[in-house]
Amino acid sequence: MSHTCRGTISLHGALIHTVDSCTFVISNGGTQSFHIKTANEVERQSWVTALELAKAKAIRAMESEEDEETETAHAVPSEELNVVLKEIAIRLENLRTCYDLITKHGAALQRALSDLETPGDDIAIKTKTVNERATLFRITSNAMINVCTEYLKTAENQGQKWSKMLQQERGHRQRLEEMVEQLAKQQRHLEQQAHRIIPNVASSTSDDEDNEFYDAQSTTSPTFVSPQIDDSFILKYQNRSCFIDRTGSSSETEGDELNNKSEINSTEVKQVTVIPEEEKSVSEIVETMDETDRVILGNGRFGKKSSTLRQRRTAVPNKPNYPLNLWSIMKNCIGKELSKIPMPVNFNEPLSMLQRLTEDYEYANLLDIAAKCTDPCEQLAYVAAFTISSYSTTANRTGKPFNPLLGETYECDRTDDLGWRVIAEQVSHHPPMAAIHCEGNEWTCWQEFTMTSKFRGKYLQITPLGSSNVEFPASGNKYTWRKVTTTVQNIIVGKLWVDHTGEMEILGANKASGIKCHLTYIPYSYFSRDAQRRVKGLIMNEKNEAKWVLNGIWDNKIEIAPVISTSGSENSPVYKTGSYNIIWSRRLPPPNSEKSYNFTVLASQLNEPEEGVAPTDSRKRPDQRLMEEAKWDLSNKEKVRLEEKQRTKRREREAEAEKAAKEGRPYPPYEPIWFKKQQDDNTENLVHVYKGDYWESKKRNDWSKCPDIF
Repeated sequence: MSHTCRGTISLHGALIHTVDSCTFVISNGGTQSFHIKTANEVERQSWVTALELAKAKAIRAMESEEDEETETAHAVPSEELNVVLKEIAIRLENLRTCYDLITKHGAALQRALSDLETPGDDIAIKTKTVNERATLFRITSNAMINVCTEYLKTAENQGQKWSKMLQQERGHRQRLEEMVEQLAKQQRHLEQQAHRIIPNVASSTSDDEDNEFYDAQSTTSPTFVSPQIDDSFILKYQNRSCFIDRTGSSSETEGDELNNKSEINSTEVKQVTVIPEEEKSVSEIVETMDETDRVILGNGRFGKKSSTLRQRRTAVPNKPNYPLNLWSIMKNCIGKELSKIPMPVNFNEPLSMLQRLTEDYEYANLLDIAAKCTDPCEQLAYVAAFTISSYSTTANRTGKPFNPLLGETYECDRTDDLGWRVIAEQVSHHPPMAAIHCEGNEWTCWQEFTMTSKFRGKYLQITPLGSSNVEFPASGNKYTWRKVTTTVQNIIVGKLWVDHTGEMEILGANKASGIKCHLTYIPYSYFSRDAQRRVKGLIMNEKNEAKWVLNGIWDNKIEIAPVISTSGSENSPVYKTGSYNIIWSRRLPPPNSEKSYNFTVLASQLNEPEEGVAPTDSRKRPDQRLMEEAKWDLSNKEKVRLEEKQRTKRREREAEAEKAAKEGRPYPPYEPIWFKKQQDDNTENLVHVYKGDYWESKKRNDWSKCPDIF
């Protein structure tokens, strides 16, 4: 294997899928897939059955090991030591008893043998006595051997157990030492910075008011040069200014510095109404739009908008203050997968992962604008802004979403006010995987979400593996991307906060094949003078020519500018750009949102009870509902019940699969309800795609296909 291995996939998290009569695929749900072809259908089925059984065995072994680790972690050392010492003392006493018996029967046998050597007529009696003594000695010797074996087995088992515990404690101690050392270094750097800054505060205050400082440009990064803003692109609105491009899109900046610009030419740009969004609800904002601006409410896939909008809630009940020692739970989870850590609801927020993923479409109006773009590169710029906007609420959303149960679904129909609808389903449990399908008037978006996660002591790192896609049917353009790494910082010390880092590449396909956008999420730095949470990007056409640049802050705003010309070298290009337009700004959260899990208005509405949804819908999940209602003790009990019910159901399927294998008949693996596996046309990977019959089933109120999971 060390010479010929082409890669590995962990069986307990493998996806096994049959393609045709002789071909099947094994994948890890994201980065690696093996396509395997057999000689015939019988051989293929034998392999698939054997792999499914091996997967079930791997899952059981993993859970058994985790249960053992949990028992070991939660055991009180003094009690555990007393139990071990008592057991070993019993074994040792048995050894002493056997030793005494062997000594006694050995001496008797020795005397019998001596008597046998003495001449006499009673030879038969003496021989019988020797045999009896020898038999007793043999029995006692065998008992001694058995007791020794038991003692050795006990010692080995306890030795391995204590060795494992010692190894774990050493690992915990090493990680804690590294964490404390890192914290000490950060504190020392902060103190040094403070000592340098404080003596100069008084002398530099007046200078800073008159001077503006800029960081030096990196020699390896592209340079952006922007000309002066043209007067015809400025629209005054009280103390705000909107940059309007000649296609009608707008953006907003704060300040009075532009108030003296000349009036715009009304024949060149379209009038745009600017609404202070922090003062209005979503419904009020929608109602103030005209039919031209409200693209998502026009005649489209869903028909005309309803004359009356449903009144929805704008907040959830406040989060209760239940103290809990985080470290007492997390210290035993270092190095483990997040999905395998048994966490109480105290660390959750009252939303499932399916609902959290639905939040990605809060700013789907960017896709409505993108659908109107005739230039694919400009369209990609708006798609890029949409991908960034999905992170806008995550900076202070540190609550963990509920892990969906297998077969759990979630629908969100906002066609009446936002112009899109979503159906999502948990399609796999090992590995945990969700499939989401969203329909807008002029676009379709879908994604398959799975991830790997590790707790590293002072931070939690989450790496998404699935891909996301959007397609515009009118133009035939399609774009695909993967999400970047998310890190939750200060798990042990300080206030929790979230950062997103890494590279994201959005690739065009179909009619948009060849164009791409490269985004860089810049890591948070305590010592950087730049704005934090920055993201920058470049959109290039099929000839690898830069066409648009993108810049902004992922939880605030994004601006784009067209590239007019490119100079400099290939390794250090300089892009001359046109005017920057802010194409996306985050809506301010509602007042006092920090008391209700930092939810936005949309997030508050996701778990609102609704009639007519599927019986598997996340809104009907009892532990999640109880948590929202601040009944956390009951919620924790329900969570345990639901998870045990899911495990029992999986064991039943595994038993049926093993029985089928023994009888030589195929046993079909679990299949999702509303999604199916299909090969992606561009990547050739197997992905879960929407079957297309959920909304029709809802109209008929036919939920016969839904399993009983709650």
